[in-house]
Amino acid sequence: MKMSLDARIYVAGHRGLVGSAIWRALAAAGHTGLIGRARSELNLLDATAMRQFYEQEEPEFVFVAAAKVGGIRANDIQPADFLFENLQIQNNLIEGARLAGVKKLLFLGSSCIYPKHAPQPLKEEHLLSGPLEPTNEWYAIAKIAGLKLCQAYRRQYGCDFISAMPTNLYGPNDNYDLESSHVLPALIRKFHEAKTSGSPTVTCWGTGSPRREFLHADDLARACVFLMQNYDEEQFINVGSGSDITIRELAELVRRIIGFRSEIVWDTTRPDGTPRKLMDSSRIFALGWRPQIDLETGIALAYQDFLQHGGGE
Repeated sequence: MKMSLDARIYVAGHRGLVGSAIWRALAAAGHTGLIGRARSELNLLDATAMRQFYEQEEPEFVFVAAAKVGGIRANDIQPADFLFENLQIQNNLIEGARLAGVKKLLFLGSSCIYPKHAPQPLKEEHLLSGPLEPTNEWYAIAKIAGLKLCQAYRRQYGCDFISAMPTNLYGPNDNYDLESSHVLPALIRKFHEAKTSGSPTVTCWGTGSPRREFLHADDLARACVFLMQNYDEEQFINVGSGSDITIRELAELVRRIIGFRSEIVWDTTRPDGTPRKLMDSSRIFALGWRPQIDLETGIALAYQDFLQHGGGE
């Protein structure tokens, strides 16, 4: 289903890393009917408030980019919050969209939905084929429930609700808090602070051996708009860059971009998480979408964003 340039489009989570990128992509494409609400304006945990919002605004298309997110430590110490709040947010958004007669909805999941030891690269059919990574299973279970809810609504109610599973993301409006951020923004902050303080070392978690795939948020946003315009199947679809890198190689790349010249120390008492996460994105590649921002360019752009907005001096 095509989105006209004047269609009413609600981007849930439009101030976050992913939502702000979707908003930029839609605006750049000439869409004029964009709808966004800050957390202070609309509580996504409140089902009644969500239904009233849908009734008043009557969006035709919805991008579900709102979620409670965080890294390994945040997931580990707040399991109840990550499970309950994400279930509540997505249930309210998806059920509200059904009741309001939304034409099409895109739900965004996460690569952590896949089993810890699933074959690499991760194919869509590997879902629910083994145990999850324990350090983020609460978030993963919520995301699995969300994509299954979209599938169920499609089957039972005929709703054109689709789901996309992005790989690890980074870019403007990322979270650089060392207690709750993901690995790439955490590395950017660590190396920047070590450089400015003149520290002789930077300590990174784990062994540096896990392999991770990264995608710039603006590339994901283009993929989301592309899928909303061109994809309408029950099967969720992976969105990744198609290549991965070790955390050790990533740390060296960030160090070089930031200009930190001292030593990296690896704290092997800290968890590594999943050994490898590379997604098979062949299905979306076959539809005609490809990422445009290479990792080195993207990290340099992310560092500039950090210096402007993330707490860098």
